[in-house]
Amino acid sequence: MQRACCFFALLFALFFNNLSYAEECKFNAERWDSILADVRSRATAKGISTDTINATLRNPAFIPSIVKSDKNQSEFKLTLDEYLNKTVNATRVVRGRQMHGKYPTLLSRIDNTYGIPPHVILAFWGLESNYGEVKARHRLVDAFFTLIYDGRREKFFGDQLIALMKIADDNALDINNIRGSWAGAMGHFQFIPTTLASYGVDGNGDSHIDIINSIGDAMASAGNYLNKLGWDKTQRIVRRVVVPGTFDTSLFDGKTKKTLTEWASMGVLNPDGSPIPMGNMVAGLVGDATNIPPATDDFNPDTDVAPKPVITAYLTYPNFYRIKKWNNSNWYAIAIAELADKLK
Repeated sequence: MQRACCFFALLFALFFNNLSYAEECKFNAERWDSILADVRSRATAKGISTDTINATLRNPAFIPSIVKSDKNQSEFKLTLDEYLNKTVNATRVVRGRQMHGKYPTLLSRIDNTYGIPPHVILAFWGLESNYGEVKARHRLVDAFFTLIYDGRREKFFGDQLIALMKIADDNALDINNIRGSWAGAMGHFQFIPTTLASYGVDGNGDSHIDIINSIGDAMASAGNYLNKLGWDKTQRIVRRVVVPGTFDTSLFDGKTKKTLTEWASMGVLNPDGSPIPMGNMVAGLVGDATNIPPATDDFNPDTDVAPKPVITAYLTYPNFYRIKKWNNSNWYAIAIAELADKLK
């Protein structure tokens, strides 16, 4: 049985992907067998049914393109402006407003139950799956076995596979029909299995949790997750500001926290040049340190007027850092804030 699985996985790599890459991987059938045996042992110890275990181990495939994606994901980095132009575009805003009109009752229920406003839920939905339009490419069983075999984060992806098996078992789902991204995220809000196991909610009352096929389950799970992260609907996420061209951009990492009064004393202003609110509210500051205007050669700090504030940045409040627990990216959290504001 296991040898057959190995043979199938290797054939998949050879005939459906790049031959030279498959050869480069030097597929190790003994390692693959060992992984299958370990998954069977762990799943049995977790009380997962024999049917689900057998279904999981029936014909998992090794996908070389997933390994390539995992190794190359940091090769290209967008500037903040490029990222926002890509993620917070007019089409996504229009589509989000349409979804608000299509699901007003459901969005209101999520707000009343979990304290997450509709525009926030819609922003996450839009960025994660373009409101459900992004189609899953891979069987998650294949993705997880491939990533376990690759070994870079073997324990993490092993835990994800076991969590997926438990989810399939508990909710009467065919594990071989569960599809997602190459990295193992699934559904309208792209939850990984361990996140779904911790925060998944039956939003449509059918006693099952299916965040792929049920928008009600997906939205309720997203609302529950944000609620558990401590979301405060009375607070904004960010405030767009400007700073002088001479500002110390090493402070743009969001990790340095100061009061609004302290930021104001350093030259942080509203985009129109007016003062930001003063007070003891603590915030970070995030901006794109690559987007700095060139200094003028003829500026004399002793006689000339100080440079006008020309660098756009964002004061970041507690909800910003809650978003980063969902996705640990400053650009992502700013995009959620910008999209949410446009969907109010």
